[in-house]
Amino acid sequence: YKGITCFAVDASESAGVSVGGLEKKLGIRASSTATLNFDNVVVPAKNVVGEVGKGYKIAIETLNEGRIGIAGQMVGIAQGALDIAMPYLFERKQFGQFIGDFQGMQFQYAQANLDVQAARLLTYNAGRKKMAGLPFVEDAAMAKLFASQVAERVASKAIEWCGGIGFSREFGVERFYRDAKIGAIYEGTSNIQLKTLAKFMKD
Repeated sequence: YKGITCFAVDASESAGVSVGGLEKKLGIRASSTATLNFDNVVVPAKNVVGEVGKGYKIAIETLNEGRIGIAGQMVGIAQGALDIAMPYLFERKQFGQFIGDFQGMQFQYAQANLDVQAARLLTYNAGRKKMAGLPFVEDAAMAKLFASQVAERVASKAIEWCGGIGFSREFGVERFYRDAKIGAIYEGTSNIQLKTLAKFMKD
């Protein structure tokens, strides 16, 4: 990583920059993902961001900040799945009562709500520290890791609670399950977050 330099490429002033086709993704389809091609692109020295050879530091700092945003995204996904599933639990009846009134169901959605609130507070705390200029890397890793786990778990449960209709695209809850998966991957995988957290514990 030593010797990496960060620089901005302005397509309007640098020939050879082109955008490839859009990727067909499992989830997060509202956000376009495409390949950027750089063919013999010349970048002027004035486009260097920061110091020459210090680009890796900039990239890592950007990722650390971005993890708070991803945590927020995952909290929203989990909350969205709950918002769709919960009303259904008190519309559908089985054995003479709403399925949401069965104790086994109550335990599940109570735990889901607890997890979402905990993920939200971890995310708010990381954001608070960042805005206050305090060290936040550990908090951002915690928030991103936990929120992504919660999003995937709650979205999966929400589908199960809704049964067959939850599995159908027309109901809308399955989208949250597809969108949640990316949380364990981008802005540093879940294992990277665990490695970061372990380092803080050792230090």
